[in-house]
Amino acid sequence: MGNKAKSQKSLDQWTKQKWTTASGKKSSDTGEVYAPKKTIDALKKSRSGKKKLAAANKAKRKATSQGKQFASHGLHKGKNRSGTA
Repeated sequence: MGNKAKSQKSLDQWTKQKWTTASGKKSSDTGEVYAPKKTIDALKKSRSGKKKLAAANKAKRKATSQGKQFASHGLHKGKNRSGTA
């Protein structure tokens, strides 16, 4: 197969991560945002993290109620999920 493109490597890395909601239930049932389990766990450990998560969920629920597929909740802003610099 040869060398993979940067985008394909990023996709491979993304699929290796365990993505979930804070409750562990389906987002379509709860209206919660999906994020890597490590991120969710880290946010749940602090008061400010819990506030960020609650604000992200509120933004997600609002966008969903307006019929939008994507929500700009800011939880992933500035994150490099590919594992590279």
